[in-house]
Amino acid sequence: MRQTIQPRSGTAFTIKKGELLKVIDPEGEQVADLYAFNEHDKEEFISSGRSLDYNESIQFKKSSKLYSNRSNVMFEIVEDTVEDHDFLLTPCSVDTFKHFYPDEAPVPGCHGNLVAAFSEFDIPEHHVCTTFNTFMNVEVDSAGKIAVLPPKSKAGDYTVFEAKMDMIVGLTACSAGESNNFRYKPIQFEILPANTL
Repeated sequence: MRQTIQPRSGTAFTIKKGELLKVIDPEGEQVADLYAFNEHDKEEFISSGRSLDYNESIQFKKSSKLYSNRSNVMFEIVEDTVEDHDFLLTPCSVDTFKHFYPDEAPVPGCHGNLVAAFSEFDIPEHHVCTTFNTFMNVEVDSAGKIAVLPPKSKAGDYTVFEAKMDMIVGLTACSAGESNNFRYKPIQFEILPANTL
């Protein structure tokens, strides 16, 4: 069953090895921050550094794998209509808003929303690190300068991740204006049985 994450909020849920997580951008130009833990050992969690290292790339698309801090594959991207995501930048937080949007009232952001969602699974705040920022459009120029641009995702675009272990997964509808072209929209997701594609 398709579920909706309301704008600027997040949720957490379990997924079993072999199942598919389909993350959908229903309106377009909306980022979804993804983070995950091994359901049976919460000391194992998704790792930006390992994933960048083993994929030998900062670009993620179909066939890319997301690794854990223990070098095990957690997810493989098996279908992707966007093929433009970010695994460099940390999830937005109260401090992010103070830094980049000083004239706005700070909100919990993806970090705060993930911390709240994972608390139901007794996962502490300090274990929530760099997220896989689905649909986020980040460019790095030849001088190493980072720019956050509007997402390339259109209404109905999606990415499908195959779970390679039993996991606790956190997913958000990102709260940062620049990441979403300054419009805050929902994200949808489905958990599909193995071998559905």
